[in-house]
Amino acid sequence: RARAPALPAGSQGAAAAPGPARGPLLAAAEVLALDDEEDDLEVFSKDTSLAEVNSFSPSVPISPSSMINHYKFEDGPELRDLFITVDDPESHVTAIETFITYRVVTKTSRGEFDSSEYEVRRRYQDFLWLKSKLEEAHPTLIIPPLPEKFIMKGMVERFSDEFIETRRKALHKFLNRIAVHPTLTFNEDFKIFLTAQAWELSSHKKQGPGLLSRMGQTVRAVASSVRGAVKNRPGMFTEMNDYLETFSQKINLLDKIAHRIYKEERGYFNEMKEYGPIHTLWSASEEDIADSLKGIASCIDRCCKATEKRMAGLSENLLPILHEYVLYSEIMMGVLKRRDQIQGELDSKVDALANKKTEKDLFLEEIGKLEDKVERANNALKADWDRWKQNMQCDMRSTFTNVAENNLRFYEECLATWESFLASQAVDLHVEEDSEDRP
Repeated sequence: RARAPALPAGSQGAAAAPGPARGPLLAAAEVLALDDEEDDLEVFSKDTSLAEVNSFSPSVPISPSSMINHYKFEDGPELRDLFITVDDPESHVTAIETFITYRVVTKTSRGEFDSSEYEVRRRYQDFLWLKSKLEEAHPTLIIPPLPEKFIMKGMVERFSDEFIETRRKALHKFLNRIAVHPTLTFNEDFKIFLTAQAWELSSHKKQGPGLLSRMGQTVRAVASSVRGAVKNRPGMFTEMNDYLETFSQKINLLDKIAHRIYKEERGYFNEMKEYGPIHTLWSASEEDIADSLKGIASCIDRCCKATEKRMAGLSENLLPILHEYVLYSEIMMGVLKRRDQIQGELDSKVDALANKKTEKDLFLEEIGKLEDKVERANNALKADWDRWKQNMQCDMRSTFTNVAENNLRFYEECLATWESFLASQAVDLHVEEDSEDRP
């Protein structure tokens, strides 16, 4: 049976062994030495555990000596009552700025919606507003990341078709991750984002917390960070923090490697595009081997197209997924800090109670409320942590399996191309030898 890489260690729940989790995903990059951009890439560790999956036959012509394996992951039936699509990007040019809006189409059967279908247009700033409102309302839940303002900077130009399409896919994923989240999907600001017209959304934004309120939140956050480490943090959250530190290091390394591979692949592609026409020009001055030179030029052209297809697979599948989890690692660390913030408030109240001889009833009441708040935060984060790890492992398994499949398809296609050409040359050579042997 075909096999695929197993899930990273720690997938049996949040209560993992103490210290950083070091599964195949995190350990894979440890054998890489990348001190600067000029360092050579080392080979990934081959000691990887396997999990059984189904296999299916390739759908493209391949070499007779093929050893390609294909993987298929079948998702279980999922009951959903909210479907969101982000499409139809549209450019807007004003005297002040140029920006892109996207059509957001929502279809739902939920009773709290007045209609079963909505269509609105949203710009990137509206998505940023939604993310900030979700973080404000649910500080200890894992809010999905948004694409950065200049996603894949240096690889594509802003407002190019490639940039816009990359962002559209990321925004589509952002909304659908929220839609399937058991808590975030029922957030009132999320509902308004999906249903309100532009002027209604603009009016709703102005009803947010005032300046003094925001300043108060900032002061509390700074004061909490100054307090230092939380004294009574449960071991589970210390393990989460250790896991995330290791995960962040490895996913950033993988992100860097993937961008280097793409850059080198693009350079190879650009050189190969010039290599084929050279053989075609050469064939014009070499009558005896003209057909062979033309055949080589044709093979190079087909391999060039296969390389372009492989590059598209990297830019559409591998690079966005890796970078999404780079952003996720930052978000997760922020969520843990906010949980610690609540824990710190409780610790400070307990310390104050120990030093107070009066007003004990008031302190006990405040401590009771903070204990409830800490428990809710812990439960919310634990549930989200398990969900996040499961999604991450599934995404990584699917992404790297797809990359492996695409690479194998690429090499099989190129191998079949050159084998066919060599076979034709062998036949021509035998024909020439037979004609020379005849009287």
